[in-house]
Amino acid sequence: MTQNSRKVTMEKLVSLCKRRGFVFPSSEIYGGLGSCWDYGPLGTELKRNIKEAWWQTMVRERDDVVGLDAAIMMHPRVWEASGHVSGFTDPLVECKNCHSRYKATDLTGQTCPVCGGPLTEPRMFNLMFKTFMGPVEEAAAVVYLRPETAQGIFVNFDNVITTTRKKLPLGIAQQGKSFRNEITPGNFIFRTREFEQMECEFFVKPGTDEQWFKYWVEERFNWYVRFGLKKENLRLAPHPKEDLAHYAKACTDIEYLFPMGWSELEGIANRTDFDLKAHSALSGKDLSYYDDATNERYVPYVIEPSAGTDRSALAFLIDAYDEDVAQNETRVVLRLHPAIAPVKVAVLPLSRNEKLAPLSREIYNHLRLRFMTQFDDAQSIGRRYRRQDEIGTPLCVTIDFQSLEDRQVTIRERDSMAQVRVPIDDLESIITAKLKGDNACGKIPSPAKI
Repeated sequence: MTQNSRKVTMEKLVSLCKRRGFVFPSSEIYGGLGSCWDYGPLGTELKRNIKEAWWQTMVRERDDVVGLDAAIMMHPRVWEASGHVSGFTDPLVECKNCHSRYKATDLTGQTCPVCGGPLTEPRMFNLMFKTFMGPVEEAAAVVYLRPETAQGIFVNFDNVITTTRKKLPLGIAQQGKSFRNEITPGNFIFRTREFEQMECEFFVKPGTDEQWFKYWVEERFNWYVRFGLKKENLRLAPHPKEDLAHYAKACTDIEYLFPMGWSELEGIANRTDFDLKAHSALSGKDLSYYDDATNERYVPYVIEPSAGTDRSALAFLIDAYDEDVAQNETRVVLRLHPAIAPVKVAVLPLSRNEKLAPLSREIYNHLRLRFMTQFDDAQSIGRRYRRQDEIGTPLCVTIDFQSLEDRQVTIRERDSMAQVRVPIDDLESIITAKLKGDNACGKIPSPAKI
């Protein structure tokens, strides 16, 4: 699929996200705040589901990865050791006429793209947010909002090894907020100043790092495919040696074809032993590892798969967006993987007739204990199906007057629009199977197209 064949533009997606409660502009009643966004009810569920899918795959399904939740604010010397204080910078230029500011590497000419005015010489701008801890704003009280979650893992390496008694290779996984004072954020939730990361630092014996790097590149690529991204919209982009970060032996990005073009979705880096050695040197704490199986002591190498939760959410929404025709009308549908979809099932009584209400509420109250469930009885059943399609709900359960007699309901599937009648007593198990991709109802009839 190419950009031109896509049915979604960024403008369409932003509109859908606002209209349906995925993402709102932050502080909107005060005019908003640049490149800051609030996740609404559906967006919150979407992000939680993405993080849960990542955690399930990275931690719970493995016996060589454990979890961590480190503090956002850390000792300022952490960022000295990591190189962020001295080197986490971008070249900033400013227009002398309109005073617009740009990252110099994003510009191709020597004039302002807004007004054509002359630009200042580049100056280096540190991307870390600086604040003060305690009541006095002085140099001794300076702390930073973390620009990445990785350093919290490195400084806890010895604590994790000691308390878990696990052997290498071992990964430490973490999810959480990071902050970067980006010069040119934008493209909706793709690049923001406050964002969420899903990172794993995988510690290995030197000499085995190249095979583990290759393993994690493949593993992370397949994760996105597993949860619904199309292979043709993904590609691997190895960094040339001259573009590698100072700590990296190798780095490969997983790129996604966003509406604005191919851009990084996740980076997998071979960070060598740089981080543990740097923190050992500055802190005085020995962060080497003793391998009692081989009677060796060494500083581990680190393979780092680092994903952005917000970028992942954006990619899943873009890839899921589709438009087709139902009843001679355009139908907008988010074909989200069931594990990612914010709402799993919607309960829809055929009408607001009071005779349907008790059974409908009984079914809703039962299902919502197991699945994220919506109840909707407003407007026609067709309009309600469309609303659920547009937010990506995989299944709808419709209760009609016949249900009162035979205690059966209709399950309607989002993607095919096929409908099948099932017993209420079997409803939970059938929904569970369908969300896992199993056809628990046998042969599905032809789509009713509503």
